[in-house]
Amino acid sequence: MIKYNLKCNSGHEFESWFSNSKEFDNLKRKKLLECIFCSSKKITKSIMAPMVTGVKERIYNKTYVQKLKQEKKNLLQLRKFIENNFEYVGKNFSKKVRDVYYDKAKNKMIYGTTTPDERKKLEEEGIDLLSVPWISKDN
Repeated sequence: MIKYNLKCNSGHEFESWFSNSKEFDNLKRKKLLECIFCSSKKITKSIMAPMVTGVKERIYNKTYVQKLKQEKKNLLQLRKFIENNFEYVGKNFSKKVRDVYYDKAKNKMIYGTTTPDERKKLEEEGIDLLSVPWISKDN
C-alpha cells in the first residue's frame, strides 16, 4: 500500500491510499479519480513522507498488542462462562427470550443470535439485551 497526497487543478488537496504505484496511473488513465471537493478529474500526486517508527513507537505498539491479547483472553473467559451457565437457543433467541420475559416462571438464562430488526423490536417491548463480542475459540 502506498499513500499519496493528491491535488486537483482547482488547488484542493486530499489524500488517498493505493495498492501500488501503478494503480494511481491506471485509475487516472481510466478517469476514475476525482477531487473529493469539486469532482475535477485533473489530479496530480506527490508521495507522502514515510512514517519511521522509533523505539518509543515500537514500545507503544508492543503495549497495544499486549492489551489486545488480554482483551481476547477476557472475551474467551466470558464466552466460556456463558456457554457453561446459559442455555444456547440459537436463532430461536427472539422467541425464547420473549417466553422468559413474559412468563416469569420460566426464569432461565439463555443466549443465542437475533437480527438487528428483531433486536430493535425486543427493545421496543422493553426487553433489555446485552450483546457480547463472540470471538472464535481458535482465532
